[in-house]
Amino acid sequence: GAMARLAGRRPSAYLKNMEQAPLIDPFARPITYLRVSVTDRCDFRCTYCMAEHMQFLPKKDLLTLEELDRLCSAFVGLGVRKLRVTGGEPLVRRNIMQFFRAMSRHLGQDGGPGLDELTLTTNGSQLARFADELAECGVRRVNVSLDTLDVTRFAEITRWGRLPQVLEG
Repeated sequence: GAMARLAGRRPSAYLKNMEQAPLIDPFARPITYLRVSVTDRCDFRCTYCMAEHMQFLPKKDLLTLEELDRLCSAFVGLGVRKLRVTGGEPLVRRNIMQFFRAMSRHLGQDGGPGLDELTLTTNGSQLARFADELAECGVRRVNVSLDTLDVTRFAEITRWGRLPQVLEG
């Protein structure tokens, strides 16, 4: 199949061909938005999302940050203009700022090829720690998933979450 044909070729050999044809959906609309999950791990155990004692993917089964960089860069080359980084909780991924710094090189092309937006979806637990660095990387939009502003209810829903820590972010 296709994978067998590609197996012996360098990535640049087939990515070059892909860059010539932008991605389109079944209705012939260009695909310009990519949402990429960088981890299945999270520092909360929300009752509607995770078991209290989750079994996560082995780390060896996740794409490395370098592989995520190559993958997302290929999509940018195919016309993706907005990249949303999600998880689990993306900010618990080890060295995640390395990935944001790598993706930031695609920003600011003034209408040329590249990203218009690099965004993040987070539970907010690590935001105070990373906010300045995210801003330096060009992240201008952050979606914070927040179930309630009631401290007791927040603790019940997230099991491990602390609302003051999230609000600090």
